[in-house]
This record gives sequence, structure tokens and C-alpha cells, in this order.
Amino acid sequence: MKALLALLALVLWTAQARAEEIVLGLSSDQVAITATFDGSDILIFGAVKRAAPAPQPAPLQVIITVSGPPRPFTVREAERRLGIWINAGAVEVDAAPTFYAVATTSPLDTILRDTEDLRHSISIERAIRSIGNEVGNRQDFVDAMIRIREEEGSYQMIEGGVDFEQETLFRTEIGLPANLTEGDYATRIFLTRDGRVVDSYETTIYVRKTGVERWLYALAHDQPFLYGLLALSIAIAAGWGASAGFQALRG
Repeated sequence: MKALLALLALVLWTAQARAEEIVLGLSSDQVAITATFDGSDILIFGAVKRAAPAPQPAPLQVIITVSGPPRPFTVREAERRLGIWINAGAVEVDAAPTFYAVATTSPLDTILRDTEDLRHSISIERAIRSIGNEVGNRQDFVDAMIRIREEEGSYQMIEGGVDFEQETLFRTEIGLPANLTEGDYATRIFLTRDGRVVDSYETTIYVRKTGVERWLYALAHDQPFLYGLLALSIAIAAGWGASAGFQALRG
């Protein structure tokens, strides 16, 4: 009997969750990196589609994440010994997003349960995978990496940054820094109620180099020998030009 009641409660909760769905929009799903690129703002907006009136006891909340391509990363600790700075320890981070932003309607710890964060890897800490490190104080190293990337704008926690009108229309702006890594940026939207995720939606923002940057990037990866010759030729030409200009000024 208890098992039957538990199953019934689960079915009812699932039905309620599916009764509220996300309809999403983006101001643009492509970002072009050019020589003059100094950052960009992406507008993420959408609405909640309901099959029935919204439940009253707990308000609906919105969480939006934008995640850049994951890359391995080494965090090193420097110590000063005998007047010289040396590496005293290191932590190998298996995969850390090159960019990660979290925007919410309210403080994250009030609208998302830890179990749901663990399940969906929503917070910055959960988005980073770090296993099998060389030192015991792993979390200190990871926290240091997060702090550095927050200072440079690569990691952002924007609590209260999502406007949510009458639990129906939502919007936020995510600022993309100038040092973007090329790749696919996973954009996820979560609806939560009483700390539980009731619906989610995922799309992609494509970040690509264009113009000369695209050509140089492809040349460096596809034909590194020719790229090296080109770089050497440019360096020689620049040196010759500077020398000729200096001689002309002296004359």
C-alpha cells in the first residue's frame, strides 16, 4: 500500500512538472570573433507554457546557465623558498568550462536543492570535474581557479539577474568577455519549484572565428609548417621595415 501511494505521488508530481514547459528565444545563436571583437551581450528570453493554472504554494523560479567548451586545466600553487618562487603543488582539473555563467531569479541556494544541483551540475562548482589529484586540499585549488576566472569575467554568478514577470515571461542578458574560446556554448534553462527542477530546456550558441582570424586559425592547425613560415616571414618583414624606418629618420 505504501509503495502504491509513493508511486501515485511520483506520477502526480511528474504530471505537474510537465504541465509547465519552457518556450525559449535568443537574440542570436551565433557569435563571430573578429580582430576587433571586445565582447558581446546575449539576450536570452522565453516564456512558460502551462496546460493548467500555476500551483500556488511555492513560486516558480528560473535558472539560466551558459557553458563554454570544457578543457583540462592545471592549477598550481607557488611558494617562495630562498627568495625564489617555485611550484609547490598542483591539481589536475579534468574538465572546466572555458566560460560559465549562471543567472537566476533569486539566490541559487534558496531555489535549488543540493541533490538537484548534483543531478544537473548547475552551480559553478558542480560544472567543474576534478578527479585524481596530487594534493589533499583539492578544493582550495579549485576555489582559487574559480576566483581567478570570476575576476577576469570568464565565470559569472548573476543571482537575481533574471526578470520573471507573473511567472510567465523571463529574460536575462549574459555578457560574453573578449577572450572567448571558439566552440559550442551550451545554454540551459531550468524551471524550479520548491527547490526541484520541474522542466529544463537546452540549446546552443555557436562561437566562431571569422575573416582573417578564421583563416589563420585553420592554417595553424591544418598546415603548421606553412603557418610557421608565414609567421617567420612576417617577423623578418616587420624587422626590416622597422630598421628601414629608423635609418630614414636618422638620414
